[in-house]
Amino acid sequence: MKKNFLLLLFLASLFSFNACSEDNDIPEEVDPEPEPEQTELTEEERIELDVKNFIYRGLNDIYLYKGDVPELADEYFTNDDAQTEFLSDFSSPETLFNSLLSDKDEFSYLVDDYEELENQFDGISGATGIQFGLGLLSGTNDLFGYIQYILPGTSAEEEGLTRGTVFTEVDGEQLTLSNYSELLTRDSFTINIGYVEDNTIFLTDDTANLTDDFYTMNPVFITEVLEMEGRKIGYLMYNSFIANFDEELNAAFAEFKSEGVTDLVLDLRYNGGGSVNTATDLASMITGQFEGEVFSTEEWNEDYQEYYETFSPDFLVNEFDSELSDGEAINSLNLSEVYILTTQATASASELIINGLTPYINVVHIGETTTGKFQASVTLYDSPNFDDENRNDDHTYAMQPLVLKMANRDGYTDFIDGLTPDITITEDLNNLGVLGDPEEPFLARAIDEILGRTQVESRMMIQDKFQFKQIGESDMFKPTYQKMYIDKTPVIKE
Repeated sequence: MKKNFLLLLFLASLFSFNACSEDNDIPEEVDPEPEPEQTELTEEERIELDVKNFIYRGLNDIYLYKGDVPELADEYFTNDDAQTEFLSDFSSPETLFNSLLSDKDEFSYLVDDYEELENQFDGISGATGIQFGLGLLSGTNDLFGYIQYILPGTSAEEEGLTRGTVFTEVDGEQLTLSNYSELLTRDSFTINIGYVEDNTIFLTDDTANLTDDFYTMNPVFITEVLEMEGRKIGYLMYNSFIANFDEELNAAFAEFKSEGVTDLVLDLRYNGGGSVNTATDLASMITGQFEGEVFSTEEWNEDYQEYYETFSPDFLVNEFDSELSDGEAINSLNLSEVYILTTQATASASELIINGLTPYINVVHIGETTTGKFQASVTLYDSPNFDDENRNDDHTYAMQPLVLKMANRDGYTDFIDGLTPDITITEDLNNLGVLGDPEEPFLARAIDEILGRTQVESRMMIQDKFQFKQIGESDMFKPTYQKMYIDKTPVIKE
């Protein structure tokens, strides 16, 4: 009985199938599903997508911390459409760029005008003439500025401002944590004038009008030869590693050499870094006896490191040299010891000088612990090889991503907490002194070491110092602030 039931069920279903087949022998014409409309991009949207593709392509290829960012993995997108959809979700090139940076990275940056960036690398920018630090008054949100030095030929010099001048207001408005960036980046502004005495800020009724004029800064700021107790002490205040001024730097060492300098004090207190090539040249000027030996080595991301080690290992090494990039012979002092002055603003290429020289000569580090910047970047343009040839003319974006870490001959790098001085002192607003004067506290401390004076014999620093929290300094508003960069174009990995 059960078998008959199954047979009947099979026949019924077969009949039903045939009936359906007959009904569908001549299918009714049905309009096909319309293709989704392709929204055409406006010219502005197309250019923005070009910029985003450039950003992704560059970071995916050469970024030092590529391995830390899942979205930068080579196989992250299944096809081009998926990548385009990903890029389109970001509201701007800037938000995309920032989202693709590693948590370890505080220094990569994107600019929308590469000409301005190139000018800053050449030392050309706007300047009111005051190079200043910013301090936070204890227990408040109020800030004050204190002038570290004045750039010659600027509005600040015309106004008679000097090192040690203090200001608390810009255009009559008290500086605070919430407004200082807007106030201090105006094209022109007025500051009030004060000073520190006995750990107290005293304000006068005077003001100074400052204008942000086009300015080219010579980083070779002060050179002096001090003859003391039978020694000739060279003093160089060097404020930025700008390759355009390598000849001026070399000329300063020619002067030291002709004067028979026996000791050198290199003042890098306000030097946030710059060109790796210039740092290598400066190290060669200080020494000279190590030509051809390793000054520093480079560590790139995994792909590039493997590529260079296999095909171009010399690319990873920066050697002490005997010539500038233009072929001019380097003036070397052949010193076995150097005294280097630093603050917490001392960074990148300045730290490279300390770290790179340490395996070879006695580096006496005086001052404050440095920033802790051991990575270098390179300028990437929207071109097939990321260089400045055949750039995309539709926009002026460029980026400066970290691409390598610098290590010294012994492999020392990753000093994230900075380089600790051998002799710790800090600047005192009660007594900043005159830069280049042997009585200026930092220079005086170095001279004491050179001459073997005990601290009882030397000019002791005031122990009760004006207390404040350092917030930053004037150059912090520039994209090149505390950046170290390579001048050579990387060999792009195939």
